[in-house]
Parts: sequence; C-alpha cells; structure tokens
Amino acid sequence: MQIEVSRDVFRLAQAFTISRGSRTEAKVLTVRISDGAHQGWGECVPYARYDETLDSVEAEIAGLPQAFTRDDLMDLLPAGAARNAVDCALWDLEAKQAGKRVWELAGLPAPGPEITAYTLSLDTPDAMRDQAAQNAHRPLLKIKLGTPDDMPRLEAVRAGAPEARIIIDANEGWSAQVYADLAPHLVRLGVALVEQPLPAGEDDALLGMERPVPVCADESCHDRASLPKLKGKYDVANIKLDKAGGLTEALKLRAAAVAEGYDVMVGCMVGSSLAMAPATLLAQGAMVTDLDGPLLLAEDRDNALTFDDRGVHPPDAALWG
Repeated sequence: MQIEVSRDVFRLAQAFTISRGSRTEAKVLTVRISDGAHQGWGECVPYARYDETLDSVEAEIAGLPQAFTRDDLMDLLPAGAARNAVDCALWDLEAKQAGKRVWELAGLPAPGPEITAYTLSLDTPDAMRDQAAQNAHRPLLKIKLGTPDDMPRLEAVRAGAPEARIIIDANEGWSAQVYADLAPHLVRLGVALVEQPLPAGEDDALLGMERPVPVCADESCHDRASLPKLKGKYDVANIKLDKAGGLTEALKLRAAAVAEGYDVMVGCMVGSSLAMAPATLLAQGAMVTDLDGPLLLAEDRDNALTFDDRGVHPPDAALWG
C-alpha cells in the first residue's frame, strides 16, 4: 500500500466561535491510500483540545508499516484523528476494490438523508438572535454557549427562532452551579438536549444532579473505553469519527452505547464533505445528527454532500464509499 498525506485548508463562510476560541478556516489532513489500481481517501481534523496538531497527526500516519489491515490499524494507532483518516480511507479503498458501497461491506441498510443541526456560533445576544432569525427556517439549531452569562444568549436565540428545535453545546464551559441554575430555563425554552455542560475532568458533579433535559457526553466520550465513565452522568453519547478513530470503532461504539441504554448523537469537527461522508452512515436513526461542517464552509470538495429539506444525504461514490 502507498499512503500519501496532504494538508488542505477550507475557508469558513464566517468566523466560527466556541467557548475555547474562534477560527476563520478549517485545516485538515487528507489521506490517500493506493494499492496500485484503486485509491481510497479520508479526512481528519486534528484537534488541539486533544493535544493534536497537523504535525503530530501526520507523524503518527508516517509511522505506520507498509502493509496492514483495518483490524491491524486498531492496534497500530490510538483513537484519534490519525486513525480516523486512515480507517476511512481503507473503507473507501475496500469499496472500490469490491465494486460495492461501504454500507454493503459493513452489512448496513442503504442509508437515507438525516435532518442535521445547524450551528450558531457563540456571540453577543443580539448577534445570536440575528443568526437565529436568519436560520429560523431550519428544523434544528445548535447553539454554541459555555460562559457564565449565557442566559441572555439563550433567550435571544429562542426569540429569533421561536419554532425551531434547539440543542445547546456548552463545550465544557459551565460550572456545576451554572448548569444547575440554567437547567430549569432549558425546559422553559424548549431545549431538546444539552451537550457537555461541564469539563470532562469535572463531570462527576453530574452524578445525582437532576437532568430535566437529556445531557450528552461529547468530550467525555471518545471510544468504547469511555462508556463505563458515563454511567449516571449522561443520557446521550456524541460519537465523532475523529474522536473514535474511524468508522470501524464508531460503529462498534454506537452498538455498545445503544446496548447500554444511551441515545446517540453523531457529531463532527469543522471539515469538508469528505469528513462527513462516513458519518452519514453512522447517523442513520440517531437521536441527533450534527453534520453541518460543510454548511459552515465558503468552499468544499468536488462532488460535495447534498443538503436539502430532507437533511444531509449519504455520499455519491464519486466522493467516498
């Protein structure tokens, strides 16, 4: 096998802000794996929150042997961005070699479109109300929060989009006290889910706390090894390919989470349609699909995913899988 890694940059349509900072572009790694006759590819987004950089992830991939299988890969690299891009490239390669789609190889039903959340960036209450009003036609809005002063932002978004279903992502930005103070208002304002309200290292504070709306583990949930630590704290597991380390582990994590009684959210980093394509298979029937990365970009890959009133559609073979 020949493995090539390249760096790609996609401009964002507007600055994207969460509680940890802002960005104006998505920097990704693209992995191409060839057997000489066919080529598969995948994309990952190295994430500083998990001590990943473009350099460190590229170095992980460069350290792989010349020949290995997807099963081997699970032991060769830890869960994370590097393994994700390689795993998804291998799935794509295997599909091309077999002349089939990835979902056939994985024994999954043919996928269909899934309604996806659209993310509103963290900003002033007035600016977030304007964002909400501009996107009030969308059925599901995700609000980036994560400060001690979020109540005016939440009220503003609900005023701007009175009919939309709303979910909240605090990105570990709240304390236990802030979450407890806000929780009754989440119900009043019709919030459907709150994602990672507390820092992953401090989420034991959720044990025994009332959860009037479902609480979703994001930074606290990476792969199957995360599941025992979620008990009594969370109702939903957010599965992202870059955290799980690829579609292979993500499918196993989803099955294990459902078996343990968790609902599933399928999320993403800010990347191109290539990064979202494998996740559309994972998202089938999920409680929440959050694969809006391409909608936040000013530019995308060729043969990009289709987004319409029915949601995000599975990829054409020309893109992936």
